[in-house]
This record gives sequence, C-alpha cells and structure tokens, in this order.
Amino acid sequence: MGGLDRAPVIIYLHGFLSSPASRKAQQLKAHMARRGLAAVFWCEQLASSPLAAMAQVEAVIARHPQATLVGSSLGGFYATWLAQRHDLKAVLINPAVVAHISLAGFIGPQTNLYSGERFEFTALDVAELQALDVPAITLPRRYWLLLETGDEVLDYRQAVAKYAGARQTVIEGGDHGFSRFGDFLDPILEFAGLA
Repeated sequence: MGGLDRAPVIIYLHGFLSSPASRKAQQLKAHMARRGLAAVFWCEQLASSPLAAMAQVEAVIARHPQATLVGSSLGGFYATWLAQRHDLKAVLINPAVVAHISLAGFIGPQTNLYSGERFEFTALDVAELQALDVPAITLPRRYWLLLETGDEVLDYRQAVAKYAGARQTVIEGGDHGFSRFGDFLDPILEFAGLA
C-alpha cells in the first residue's frame, strides 16, 4: 500500500494483548486476498502506547484517506476516535466503550498473547486512553456495530447505548472474540466500498 491512494482500503485494528495473527485479522486478510484485495488491507502490530498506536495508524490514513476502519475490542475504541477525527467509516466488533476504565486493572507487566512480547502497561497508558475517549459520537451512519451478547469481557449493552442511531448487528450468544465473524466478511467489504 505505497503512495497516495484514493481507492478504499481496510485498516484492521486488533485488541489489547492481541496482534495481526489474531483469528479475525487473519480471516479478513485471507478473504481479501482470495478476492484480489490483498493490496488494500493493512494490519500491523500496534504499539502498546495508545498515542503511539494512533500515530502509527494516522500515518497510514494520511496515505489512504478513503480508509474504512475495522476494530475489535480496544481496536474498536481506537477506530471510534480515528473515525471521528478523520471522518471515516468504522466497523466496531465487540468494542471497548470505556477502555480507560476497563483496562485500568491491567496496569503492570503484560505479555502479548500471540507474539509473547512482554511490556509494561502503565498509568500513563490509561491516561492516554482517557484522552482518546469519544464521549458522544457524531454521524452515527459512519459506524457499524457488530456485537455478540455472550461477550464475557465487555457488557455489549454499553456499546448499544453509546452507538445509538448507528447500524447495529446484535447476535445472541457468542463471545468476546465474536465467533460469527466469518459470516460478515463480504458485508464488511461492501460497507467499505470494496465489494
């Protein structure tokens, strides 16, 4: 994905302690490759610092201003801030609605579930998350919320309330990993203007 490109692209933002090797990131990457769209998919390991992670993604958005964000959990929190700031569409998968509150209990040493990388999650990181919080969304039509009620990590009802007016797909059961993600690959491409 080099150079300025006005064509639609998908930027996938993984969750806390996750990586581009996660199931959903790999499913979407493989599906887009099968459709001949590998060149318009971006997913890299996000920095553990929230502000550094946003700088990473904003550098990609600067080159690809027609991006659609797809964010899972903490990635959904990030996608909300980026969508508001850059007027982008975003697909939010079981998003963390108040990440600075839900992750405050994780201050201390952490290990990435996929890479094994160890890092320190700090009070400064929590403060950075609070600075990225979007208290109320504008233009709800830019968002598509994908939720499973069986999410064992986050209360899906918080997301239903926060993204009122947005397109919402709420599925009974499931889990925080959004077990039905494979059913939504083509619809996500359609939402992004890539179908």
